[in-house]
Parts: sequence; structure tokens; C-alpha cells
Amino acid sequence: MAIIIIVIAAGSTMAIEEAGYRVITSEKPFEVRDYTPHIVAETIVETNLEDAGNAAFNILFGYISGENRSRSKIAMTAPVSQQPKGERIAMTAPVGQQPIEGKNAWSVTFMMPSGYTLDSLPVPNHPAITIRQVPPQRMAVVRYAGFWNEKGYRENEIKLEAWIRDKGYGIIGDPVWARYNPPFTPWFFRRNEILIPIQIEDPT
Repeated sequence: MAIIIIVIAAGSTMAIEEAGYRVITSEKPFEVRDYTPHIVAETIVETNLEDAGNAAFNILFGYISGENRSRSKIAMTAPVSQQPKGERIAMTAPVGQQPIEGKNAWSVTFMMPSGYTLDSLPVPNHPAITIRQVPPQRMAVVRYAGFWNEKGYRENEIKLEAWIRDKGYGIIGDPVWARYNPPFTPWFFRRNEILIPIQIEDPT
């Protein structure tokens, strides 16, 4: 089963652009959302679930911090610890992690700011980074607070899948685990979500 981990590594006081969506149905803590298309920078790391996000983060964060072929610079919405040499790209939400079938490897992605296109994004210096378009998706979502661990993920995944079955929706993709806060956020203030791609059958 695919799992995607979403992480935000900037302080809560920073202006972080999130993936755009429209709420279709809301029955707290569950929602159905229509997500707009967006572009991601992606890298693949060979490691386990727990370590994949950390293993890929420096590669992708280096890209948005200026390790690219552009000579121009733009302001970032999250701080960096070194002076970039190329274009700086604003930090966004989400960061995604998804397993590669048949391998102990994971695809990890950073969403790119909405002002960019595939043609306007700077070319990465790192050969392990690719840029791709993600199509629009309809997602069933459950939101919860708590620690970032597999136990919380599994418990809420079961709740979300039960709600999807109860509503008569069809699951058409793998689950997403979303984390929207920096690591120093107290566990009881953290915004965690699980998202599952669905298809709602036309009643007619």
C-alpha cells in the first residue's frame, strides 16, 4: 500500500503556500476536496519509510535554495542556512513521499509555487531531481492532531476508509499522509491529515 508523507519545514509564522483545493463535502473530521493541478520537484531515495523523508529533504531543499541553473533570484518564504548560488524558490506545502513498487525506495516531492510553469522553473543542478505535473484529484480527507508516527497514521487510515465505504465512494489511488507543521510544534497543535483519492459515482 502506498503511503505519502507530507512535511513542512518552515516556522508557523512564515507564509507557506499550500496545494489549492475546494471543499466538496465536510463532516468533521472528514472532508472531500477537489485539488487543483500542481507541479512538483521529485527525487527517489533507497531507504525505509521512516528515513526516506530525511534522506530526500536536503536534495530537494538544496534545489529550492538555489542549487539550480538560473541566475535570477526570488525571495523565499522559509529561511535557509547558506547563501544560494542560483534562484531561490519559496517553500510550499505539501512535501510528498510515495513508495516505488518492487523496491525499497521512495519518491519524495516538493510542491512548486503556483506562479511557476514547467517551462519557467529553473533546471535542477542535482541529477536525481526531476520536475513533473500532478493532475487534479478528488480526495477524501481526515484531519487529526498528534505525534508523527505510524500508529496514528494507521488508526486514522482505518477511520477514513470506513467513512469512504459508508458514503459509497470508490477508492482509486493510494493514501497520502500529510504533515503541515515544523518539528518543534507541540504534538497537540499539529495538523495531520490522511488523504485518499476517490471517485464519487454519478447517482443518475
